[in-house]
Amino acid sequence: MSDTSSGDVLALRDFVVAHPRLFVLTGAGCSTGSGIPDYRDDEGAWKRRPPIQYRTFMDDTVARARYWARGMIGWRMFGSVAPNPAHRALATLQQQGRFELLVTQNVDGLHEAAGTRDVVDLHGRMDRVICTQCGHLLPRQEMQQWLEDANPGWLHLHATDAPDGDADLEGEDFSQFQVPPCPVCGGILKPDVVFFGETVPRDRVDRANAALERCGAVLVVGSSLMVYSGYRFVAAASRAGLPIAALNLGKTRADAMLTLKVEQSCGEALAELVELLD
Repeated sequence: MSDTSSGDVLALRDFVVAHPRLFVLTGAGCSTGSGIPDYRDDEGAWKRRPPIQYRTFMDDTVARARYWARGMIGWRMFGSVAPNPAHRALATLQQQGRFELLVTQNVDGLHEAAGTRDVVDLHGRMDRVICTQCGHLLPRQEMQQWLEDANPGWLHLHATDAPDGDADLEGEDFSQFQVPPCPVCGGILKPDVVFFGETVPRDRVDRANAALERCGAVLVVGSSLMVYSGYRFVAAASRAGLPIAALNLGKTRADAMLTLKVEQSCGEALAELVELLD
């Protein structure tokens, strides 16, 4: 690690020590070290076509089949991802009492897998599937088995992994892909995540806001903050005059609000931070 990078992490160490009650918000950059691709480049622009809209998923049978076909392929990787040093370091920081609640925009469950407690999954969890009609919940792995059983002719297909369990599967007749209905009511099943065009459930926002009110500073890890659902908390902190630090490779929507910015790999910087705090 360069002297400049070490200096940045020293500044982050000083920030954490000076503000013992942190509000921690994480994004996709926290999970890239686990092999999960992210959506945006260093300028905060889309690297790829934006994710499916909720109304498209609900109203377009072929689009929904395409989503689940790509998801069936993508789950082979996404369903087996493991926490990386960034997740483990954050769990350690919580154990040290540096923050109580962690708010994440990610849907991979890796913070919990690393041992972090009291996590607000703003956008839900990809490892659960929910019926949009009756609310029945089931494990994503169970849905995977149903998809594979119903579509044996698709099992030989491979595609490049994409963000959040997606895969770049194209050129197939998705109208032939069979998507099982809810086993309880026959309704439409979707991952238990917030799609574009949906709103984050109020109780998650309220819980995060309550935690923010108890904190003295904000630490953003691996997020460009381009999505409002996470940016709102940083904007509120700025209005309240709270110091804000961001650990992120590239531009963030809140750059003008930041007290400190560290442009490094989340895993490397947080691992070094934990060593400095020992």
